[in-house]
Amino acid sequence: MEYKQIQELIKTINKSNISELSIEEGTFKITIKQDFSGQPQYVMAPQPSHSPQQVMHYAAPASEAPAPAKTTPQPTESKSNEIIIKSPMIGTFYRSPSPDKPVFANVGDEIKKGQVLCIIEAMKLFNEIESEMNCRIIKVMADDTTPVEYDQPLFIVEPM
Repeated sequence: MEYKQIQELIKTINKSNISELSIEEGTFKITIKQDFSGQPQYVMAPQPSHSPQQVMHYAAPASEAPAPAKTTPQPTESKSNEIIIKSPMIGTFYRSPSPDKPVFANVGDEIKKGQVLCIIEAMKLFNEIESEMNCRIIKVMADDTTPVEYDQPLFIVEPM
């Protein structure tokens, strides 16, 4: 099952009265649960049986559907001229393309529209997150190689 299909399932379940859905395709198994008490919902996806058994937990607000997979985050205004760039998806945040390569963006760097800011790995897909504007990096809010949630602040930037 592809990441986009999983996102569509989550959206559909969020809009319905279904409290739990389980799907099995070969060694892939996913269970999506919705809690109507206002608590976060959890999506559990065990890894295929040929690798060590792991369960990944993703939390999303029960009242909101997750954002569709896209490569450009939606900036949000904060202080006077600062903008917060938030994560467009759940995944693992990477500041560089590989451990031996330099980071995409450091504090003080001037970034051009369309330039890659970071990578978010979701369901073994590496999504390059690009800047929607010319800006200067003021602060990096997420640590390299750490999990990030949907709508979590990644960078504070100043438009140029």
